[in-house]
Amino acid sequence: MGRLVRISVVAVCAGVVAASLVLTVASTSAQAPAVGQFAPGFTVPRTADGKPDVNGLWQALNSANWDIQDHPATSGVNPGGIGVYGAQPAGLGIVEFNEIPYQPWALARRKENFEKRLVSDPNDRSAGDPEAKCYMPGVPRATYMPYPFQIIQGTDKIMIAYEFADLARVVYLGELGPPPIDSWMGQSVGRYLGDTLEVTATGFNDQTWFDRAGNFHSEQLKVVERYTPVSPYHLSYEATVEDPKVFTRPWTIAFPLYRRMERGARLLEFKCVEFSEEFLYGKLRRPPGR
Repeated sequence: MGRLVRISVVAVCAGVVAASLVLTVASTSAQAPAVGQFAPGFTVPRTADGKPDVNGLWQALNSANWDIQDHPATSGVNPGGIGVYGAQPAGLGIVEFNEIPYQPWALARRKENFEKRLVSDPNDRSAGDPEAKCYMPGVPRATYMPYPFQIIQGTDKIMIAYEFADLARVVYLGELGPPPIDSWMGQSVGRYLGDTLEVTATGFNDQTWFDRAGNFHSEQLKVVERYTPVSPYHLSYEATVEDPKVFTRPWTIAFPLYRRMERGARLLEFKCVEFSEEFLYGKLRRPPGR
C-alpha cells in the first residue's frame, strides 16, 4: 500500500511538471518579441503618408527610473518609517552589457549625486534628484518613467505628451538649425528610416539625471532614439547616449514599450509642482490657504 502511494505521488508530480512545461511553452510563445525583433507575421502599420505608425498611448514596464543598471531591492528613502512605501524594487538594467562608461571623475560625481539625492540646496543646483523637484525629466528618462505617454504623429511634426509634469515635447521632421539655447528637454529632430522613427535630441542643459541612482550627463549630451513597431501592442525603443565630457564612449539602452489597452485608457494629469514645494523650499514654503 505504501509503495502504491509513493508511485501515485510520483505520477502526480510528473504530471504537474509536464503541465508546467506546457504552460511555460505556451506563455513563452505569447510573450512580447525581443527588443528589435518583429512578432511572427506582423506587418508594420503605416500612416496615410506611408510612414511607420507609432501613434498611441505607451508605457515602459521596468524599474529603470530607479536605476538604469541592474539593481537589488532596497529600503529606499525612509527605512522602516513608512513600511515598504518608498522602497526601491529590484530590477534588470536597460543598459547594454550593464556598463556605463564613465570617466573616473564622473563616476565619483555619480556616487555623490546618489548620496545627495534627497537633499535640496538652492545654492547647489546639483543637489537632489531633479525628479523630486518636479523638474522636466529630460531625454531619455521621460520615456521610462513609471507613467504613460502619448505619441501623436503629424506630417511635419510629432507631439509626445508625457503624464509626468504635464510635459509636451515636439519632434520636428526635416532639417532644423542648431538649438538656440540649452534646455531641459533639448531640441528633437526626427526622420524615418524604413520601419523606424529615429529622433536626434541635442541642446540639453546639465540639470537632468538618467535615474534616481544619480546617473547624469553634461550639456554636451546627444541622444539618438529609435522607435520601431514590432507587434500591434509593442514598440522597440533604443537610445544611444553620447557625451564626451562625461563618458569614454557612446552607450546604448533598449527595452520594449507597451501599448495601453484597457478600456478608457487615456493620458491623465500629474501636475507635481505642488507636491515638491516642501522639498524645494522647506520653511520658505507658502502656508496652506495663503
